Amino acid sequence: MKLLCAFLLWCLLLVLCWPLALLVVLLFPLVWLLLLPFRLFGAVLGGLLALFRALCYLPARLLGERA
Repeated sequence: MKLLCAFLLWCLLLVLCWPLALLVVLLFPLVWLLLLPFRLFGAVLGGLLALFRALCYLPARLLGERA
């Protein structure tokens, strides 16, 4: 649904101002490449925080409920 909305907005931009729409098409891959390191950093940071959370909860899980 998100992709469809983006495509419809781009079509509207193409009708209203076609040079700007073509500039968006040409610059989108460059912007994606520039933002890629930040996305990778976010994934690594999320993994490290999940590891830290798992280490903090480990004693409680080991000493927790015994059925």
